[in-house]
Amino acid sequence: QVQLVESGGGLVQAGDSLRLSCKCTGPTCSTYAMAWFRQAAKAERERVAAIDWIGGGTYYSHSVKDRFTISRDDAKNTTYLQMNSLKPEDTAVYYCATGLGWSRINDYVYWGQGTQVTVSS
Repeated sequence: QVQLVESGGGLVQAGDSLRLSCKCTGPTCSTYAMAWFRQAAKAERERVAAIDWIGGGTYYSHSVKDRFTISRDDAKNTTYLQMNSLKPEDTAVYYCATGLGWSRINDYVYWGQGTQVTVSS
């Protein structure tokens, strides 16, 4: 069984930075793709960044590209999301997820509990 635990969320001002962490425990932590999703109030959950199991391939949504960076440390079974130049529209609950696939939300079968990020203007 795979378990994911996020940390690092909080309340910040526009322009600030935050780093989210996702600690993975279980047998597939270093062999599946990892992704960060977010869900704002009254909005659908969206994938904002992903990194493949080799660590060389990444994906960023248009809304976060050039501001967010995803990385993984397989020795620590931890995936990070460095978020710079935060905007109020980045306010959401952020989830990490892992699975065999890549693009579709249903590809990600294991999910963390989420961490709240709130960006004030």
